[in-house]
Amino acid sequence: MDPLGWGVSGIVCQIWQTRQSRRRCAGPAVACQRVQVLVGKGVGGPDAAGMDLGTVAAPDPTRTPMSLRILYDEHSGALSYLLADEAAREAALVDPRSGDRPVLMALLDEAGLRLRWVLRTHDHDGHDDQPPGELDRLLRLGAPVVQGAWCEGARNVADGERLPLGAGFVQVLRTPGHTAHCQSYLWQDRMFCGDLLTADACPWQPRPALPAALWDSVQQRIFTLPDETLLFAGHERRARAVTTVLEQRRWSPHFAGLTRDGFFARVGPKPLHRRT
Repeated sequence: MDPLGWGVSGIVCQIWQTRQSRRRCAGPAVACQRVQVLVGKGVGGPDAAGMDLGTVAAPDPTRTPMSLRILYDEHSGALSYLLADEAAREAALVDPRSGDRPVLMALLDEAGLRLRWVLRTHDHDGHDDQPPGELDRLLRLGAPVVQGAWCEGARNVADGERLPLGAGFVQVLRTPGHTAHCQSYLWQDRMFCGDLLTADACPWQPRPALPAALWDSVQQRIFTLPDETLLFAGHERRARAVTTVLEQRRWSPHFAGLTRDGFFARVGPKPLHRRT
């Protein structure tokens, strides 16, 4: 079992920090989707590499064709995602970095996709490796930027609101804890939850800003989802980006088997400031 509790066993492919291709398809071969990851120091830079790492078995073969691209920054461990409804030719980006704009636009253009949404699970008020003005640069991608923290130019939406994407939608869920304004995004059977569960992987906020809110978000918003729901991280140093609700509920090193008081004893009731 993965000692970090973030590995995947028998559900989806694992994503490794390597330039070699690995393939894994688990479960019944009903309707599989391609998953591609781009890895590099600043994904859009000269060290970027494209890899076809495997397939994800979709539980319903009648679903609209979807695709998922994963971008991984080796320097910070940051993960970004491009979601696409291939039939409708519409896409959304989750936690994109403006420095990756060239590769993001190339991916959209290559597939003939129109960007509908830029979805941010959280930000760190400039206390990260992005230069000032990150929101303004993301707005230049040409789609509404949705985030939890209020900021001029960004769009704030209600908890539970559904954002149309192709024939389906992305549902917005408020999940504070890692920061005060974190949001997660549910797309079919996939939840993009930022650093909600990888509690110590984010270099800019290695402990939760609001431990009590984090506990409630995980227990009430994540662990109540169906066991097979796929969970996608915002940072992961060992590049295992995907797990499931079942695995996290049973084996998470941060939550499994703990009471609320036990969780506070582990992370501390007061926020730990970011690293400098």
